[in-house]
Amino acid sequence: MTDGGGTDGAPSLADQRDVEQVYQPAEDSKLLADAVVERVEAGDCALDVGTGSGYVAARLRDAGADAVGADLNPHACRQAADSGIPTVRADLTTAFRDGAFDVVTFNPPYLPTEPEREWDDWMERALSGGEDGRAAIEPFLDDVARVLASDGAAYLLVSSLTDPDAVRALAAANGLEAEEIASESHPFETLLVMRFALDDG
Repeated sequence: MTDGGGTDGAPSLADQRDVEQVYQPAEDSKLLADAVVERVEAGDCALDVGTGSGYVAARLRDAGADAVGADLNPHACRQAADSGIPTVRADLTTAFRDGAFDVVTFNPPYLPTEPEREWDDWMERALSGGEDGRAAIEPFLDDVARVLASDGAAYLLVSSLTDPDAVRALAAANGLEAEEIASESHPFETLLVMRFALDDG
């Protein structure tokens, strides 16, 4: 028995397994992409951290950026690459050289999750932000200034569940100015897109 797709066009079993292990575009992905593509210039070097399916990176590419993706999840790397996004298996921004990017985007795992509720699988890692929702945000903000060009900017999807004021404080501690550029209310949270640029002061 093969693992290929059926003649009815249904996805193969392998494809279905991949979808279950890779975060697919949702409201947060669209909000981030919509906010950033308005600010991208043709030829910008862009990095989409935690690229997942490659949706945000593809939107950046369509807006004229030279976009690459990064993700720890090998299934995500494969899915993004299959959609035409050059993708590196990497932990956040650590694999990239100083000053390499005009634009960096990140839709992080941000759902506050108690340790006893953690599951060790790829989809859980794509959703769980640790106890305060900032487990991936903090190391991202610790290093993103390093990979930004002098006039570059990072764009982060933040939930009200993760305490945006705490995120702003983390950014400031890393020499980044924060600006809210988009928001969207949902029944249990508000989603924000925050722009971070190097603080010239």
